[in-house]
Amino acid sequence: MRTAEQITDQELIVLCLEGSDAGYTGLYNRYARNIYNSISRIVSHTGEAEDILQDIFCTVFSDISKLKGVLSFEAWVRRMAINRSISHLRKRKIMFSDLGDMDVEDAGGNDSDDMEIFDCRVEDVKKSIEDLSSGYKTILNLYVFEKMTHEEIAVMLGLSASTVRTQYHRAKKRVLLSLKDKCYYE
Repeated sequence: MRTAEQITDQELIVLCLEGSDAGYTGLYNRYARNIYNSISRIVSHTGEAEDILQDIFCTVFSDISKLKGVLSFEAWVRRMAINRSISHLRKRKIMFSDLGDMDVEDAGGNDSDDMEIFDCRVEDVKKSIEDLSSGYKTILNLYVFEKMTHEEIAVMLGLSASTVRTQYHRAKKRVLLSLKDKCYYE
C-alpha cells in the first residue's frame, strides 16, 4: 500500500472526480498550510486569511472538473489565493499606486544589505515586514516569498514594472532600516 506522499496530485484529482473524500482531503492536507502562509503574508489578519483559505478550497472543490488540465495544483491554487488576497485588500480600500513616469532611482542588483538581513532574528524580520504599509508589504512578499517577477507583480496589481521595482526597493530599505534601528548590524 502506498503512503499519502506517494500518491500524485493527478491521482488525488481523479479521486475527487469520482466523488471520493480521500481525494479532497489529500489535496487539502497536502497544500493548505503552504497556501495559508502565502495568504497570511499578504492579509495580516489571521481570521481573514483563514476565511480566504477556506473560500479558495471551496471554490476549487465546487468545480473539480476545472482541474483536469492543471499541471501544478499547488501553483494554480496559490495563484488563485494570491489574487483573492489582493482583491480582499482592494475591498478594504488599500490601493496600489503607479508612480507613472516619475524618475525614481532604482537600487537594482544585489547589495550588501541583502545579505546582512540574514544576521537578524527571524521574528524581527517578520515584524519589520508586518509593519510595512499594505502596498509595500504585498509587493515585498510576492517578490521574496512567492518568487514572482516584478513584471508578474505589475500585471497582477495593475502597475508598471518600474513602479513595482521601486516600491520593492523602498520596502526592502524600510525593513533594513527597521532592523538597523534594533542594532543588529552597523
